[in-house]
Parts: sequence; C-alpha cells; structure tokens
Amino acid sequence: MSARFGLVVTLVISLLVTGNIVAQERQVPQSQADVQLSYAPVVKLVAPSVVNVYATTITQQAVSPFANDPFFQRFFGNKGPLLQRRPKETQSLGSGVIVGSDGIILTNSHVVADATDIRISLADTREYEVDLLLDDPKTDLAVLRIRDAGGRTFPAIEYGNSDALEVGDLVLALGNPFGVGQTVTSGIVSALARTGVQTSDYGFFIQTDAAINPGNSGGALVDMRGKLVGINSAIFTRSGGSLGIGFAIPGNMARIVAEAGAEDGQIIRPWFGALMQGVNTDIADSLGIDPPRGALITEIAKDGPADDAGLASGDVILSLDGVAVSDPASFDYRMATKPIGGTAVVEFVRGGKSNVTSVKLEPFPEDRFSLQAEISGNTRFAGVVAQVMTPVLAQEMGLSLDAKGIVLVEVAPGSPASRLGLHQGDVILELNGQQMIDLDRFGSLASTRQRTWHIVLRRGNQIIRSTVPG
Repeated sequence: MSARFGLVVTLVISLLVTGNIVAQERQVPQSQADVQLSYAPVVKLVAPSVVNVYATTITQQAVSPFANDPFFQRFFGNKGPLLQRRPKETQSLGSGVIVGSDGIILTNSHVVADATDIRISLADTREYEVDLLLDDPKTDLAVLRIRDAGGRTFPAIEYGNSDALEVGDLVLALGNPFGVGQTVTSGIVSALARTGVQTSDYGFFIQTDAAINPGNSGGALVDMRGKLVGINSAIFTRSGGSLGIGFAIPGNMARIVAEAGAEDGQIIRPWFGALMQGVNTDIADSLGIDPPRGALITEIAKDGPADDAGLASGDVILSLDGVAVSDPASFDYRMATKPIGGTAVVEFVRGGKSNVTSVKLEPFPEDRFSLQAEISGNTRFAGVVAQVMTPVLAQEMGLSLDAKGIVLVEVAPGSPASRLGLHQGDVILELNGQQMIDLDRFGSLASTRQRTWHIVLRRGNQIIRSTVPG
C-alpha cells in the first residue's frame, strides 16, 4: 500500500514539476548556482551569424568656400575655377545578421544609405562584397546578399517570435560597437511597442538596457534560446555612448522585409485607408472602453479597404486578427506585417457595442504614382516635379484624406524654383487666384511668365501666402 502511495506521490510531483516547466518558460535564478550560469552557449550559437558591415559613400566636396554662393555661380557656373568640386570618400561602420544560408543579410537602412560599395566580414574574418537587394527607410531595414558566394552556405540565425516577448525577458545584443570587433552585451527587455524613437513610419521598437553603441546598428538582439527577436537600430544618448536605453526593430517585422528582399527586392504593404488617433479617457468613458485603449478612426477614404469593410469615423479599433491594438502606431505596425491578399479580422467598438468585420489586405492604390508634371524653361517654377494630391499622398503626408492641391514631389537644388523658396513637400493651393486642383492647369500656368506671382501653399501645418515678382 505504501509503495503504491509513494508511486502516486512521485507521479503527482513529476506532473506538477513538468507542468510548471511547460507553463513557465521564463524563470528567475533559484540558487547561487543558477546565478553563476553562463551565456556562452547562446553566444556560440548566434555569434557566427553576426557580421560587420562596411559601407562606402562618395560625396562632392567643394574646393572653394564660395562654391554655393549665387554671386559666383552666376559668373562661373558649376564649372568655374572657384567652384570645382572633388569627390570625398567616407566610410560608415555597422553590423548585420545572416538570416539566410544563401547569404541573405539584414542590417539597418541608415547603415548603407547612399552607399556606392558595401562589404561585410564574417566572425571568422572572411570578407565578401554584397549586393543591396532592398532598402526600406520606413522600417530602417535593408536586405543584402553576399556576392559570388560560390555555392557556400552561411550560418543563418533562426527567427524568434518578437510578439511573445515580455518586459523583463533576458536578451543579448551582438554587434561591432565603435569598430572594436564583435561584442556581446546582456540586458532585459525594458519596454515594448516604443514609438516616436525615429522618424520611420513603422516605429514600434523593443527597448532594452543591453548596451548598444554606434556600430551596433543592424546587429542582432536575441533571446535566451538564441532566436532573433530584434535588429538593433537606435540609442538614446547625450554623450554618444550607451546610457542603457537602446531600441531594436521587432524580429517579426524584420522577417517580412528580409523575405521580400530575397524574393523580388520590393515590399508591398496593405493599405487601410483611414486616419486614426489615440483614445483618451473621455472617449473611452463615452464608449465604455476600460481601460482607455485602441485606435479611433477620424477619417475614412472613400472606396478604400476600411470603407468597404463598413467601418466609419468614430469607430474604435481594439484588435487586429485577435492581437490587441493599444494605439494607432500599434495598428499600423500590425497591419504592416500582414501579407497582401486575403483578409484581416478587425474588432471595433461603435456606440458602446463591440463588433467584428473583415478588411481586405490590398496594396496602396496605383494613384500613389499618378502622372507627374516637370516644369522647365524660363519660369520661376522651373525645376519642380509636381503631382496632384490623392488620398494616399495625403495620408502619407499626415493631411486630411480629402486634402486638395498640387504636391511638389521634387525641387531641383539651385533651380529657379529653389531660389523662389519652394521646398519638396510643399502643396500649392492657389496661383494668382486660381485654385490648384488639376495638374494640367498647374502645368500650363506655372510654365508661363507672369509679372507677379501670388502664391498660397501649405507647408506642414502652415498656410503660407506670398507675392513675388515674375
């Protein structure tokens, strides 16, 4: 009887322990021996996948301090003896992560921006030239491929699920800070879903106190299983060094960019077709949302995916495909990780009642790249490339979806338009009393000579009115 009882007790204890281990993947140290455990096995697993990235850029350096002076340009032009420019070669240093055994590498967009030559060196010091497959400034990610790999396979890191991270989880950061060589630092996840860190459209960063310094950009943030959960991207600093506040792009976003780069070199994201704002306490109380959370729809683009799904201004989105949405930034991030095609399930609140609908995952409309007009000739607007405002452009510029006008998508440096004071991104609303809502009308008027120009334009949130001679 006692032997049977002892066997039962043993089985119960075993089940409890096993269940505890399954239920709690995360554990704090239980003893001094646990505290003395090493990260070395994890580092040995992932270090071969982290590379150094060397990017060379060529800039034009003016020989004369008067090179940009309009007076000298008027008499000598860009070929005058005082205005000769010479190329200046600069090099930037960053890190990267091998995510494909065929030599696919992830790094930061800002590491390789405008580079004329990019090379990488592996942990074993072998060096390779690489090709840039995809540069995506919106996520600050770039995809590289090792050139002339000769059929070799490379040590690719495995992806982890960055959505499964929790504040307090242990992480390691690997990279090449200050060019001293591959370095590993440890820390914890300090916060999740940080926004406003960079100007990228999909800023939704993992914050960590693992030391990240210049040169770490593009390196790996890994969990205790050696899985890639983030790409180190930015730091908060006053001195140029680490202050214990570093930021990484979530691995789930990085994986989508890497796969797009390896497949066809372009990334196509779904367009929702709505503007949103955060939910404050008053809005939450009026709709019975406790605690305050979600993304409040303020505008809907006609015939866009949100409109077709039956959503309307005043609706508050609470989740996307079952994942909670805390604010507009988190919605944009979740939407940006969805593949084109199919649908996504949106849970929203309208009039205090919870509802569910399906939104089609469609690409941005083609009118984003609609016809453009380039102004040239003897006119004050020579040097601009203009495009009529569309809902997609308006959303990208942070304007109302029904905004009108002519958008200056390019203004050539040193051109008459540039000297007139026009900037890229300006929206021309009126010219000489005529509303600018048609590209042909703008092109016809802007190409002529006028004694005086009365210009009304939008620059950011400002309306600027000016009168200048023709």
